Amino acid sequence: MMQLHQDEEQFLESDTKIVVIGPEKAGKFDSYWKEHNLKFIGIPDPEKSVLALFGQEVNLFKLGRMPAQMLVDKEGTLRHIHYGHSMKDIPDNKEILGLIDKL
Repeated sequence: MMQLHQDEEQFLESDTKIVVIGPEKAGKFDSYWKEHNLKFIGIPDPEKSVLALFGQEVNLFKLGRMPAQMLVDKEGTLRHIHYGHSMKDIPDNKEILGLIDKL
């Protein structure tokens, strides 16, 4: 999330909204958002149901959900998805912004 936060202005300049869905309960999610002054949208998903719809992997040996990044266009069509195998396997913002430019 902090990686997205660092380049939030570039995403906004690309007419892109960032939405983060996480497994925490609403209170913990809200506290994190306030503590880090995050301006993009955060949706708590403690039941782990939202991203299950997109097939996000849960790996108990790696302590939870694996990262997933998705690009959805303005018509609501899923245009790109990246399933990470660890928290180190997250595309950098330049790569994501490049994909956005191609949409």
